[in-house]
Amino acid sequence: MDDESVIAATREWLEKAVIGLNLCPFAKAVYVKNQVRIVVSHAKHLDGLLEDLDRELDFLAAASPDEVDTTLLIHPTLLPDFLDFNDFLQLVEAAVEEHELEGVIQVASFHPQFQFEGTEPDDMGNYTNRAPFPTLHLLREASIERAVAAFPEAETIFERNIETLEKLGPAGWQGLWRKL
Repeated sequence: MDDESVIAATREWLEKAVIGLNLCPFAKAVYVKNQVRIVVSHAKHLDGLLEDLDRELDFLAAASPDEVDTTLLIHPTLLPDFLDFNDFLQLVEAAVEEHELEGVIQVASFHPQFQFEGTEPDDMGNYTNRAPFPTLHLLREASIERAVAAFPEAETIFERNIETLEKLGPAGWQGLWRKL
């Protein structure tokens, strides 16, 4: 896939699932203000992906939050197996530490086969973290804190998301992606 197709699929997921289903009540504000940076990695191996992550961590840390508040680093072909992707997240956390960005930037993970521990693969709750491609979401902790402070009962978001997805069901999820 070319970068335009990867970015288009990611934007569709953001618009229809993340924002459209209100899975993240904070996403719409930064998305409509074009403060979401979407980067496609072309790394041939994990070391290259880590180098791309290093660049994006440095970029986000240096950028004005008014210009770029968050970054999605996507690799459409590397780490297709969720367990391998999940293991890779240890290296991602180490990179955040190496850049001395603990407490400044955190990384959320999304994957087409995302599965929470203790769930079945087809459990609808897993879809809260399912994206079209393996994706690392770099977030400013200060932005998260501001958003959570402005959102009543932010701790209920995860449970509400699971309820939303369970009501939607597999057919409803698939229906989000049908072209009219």
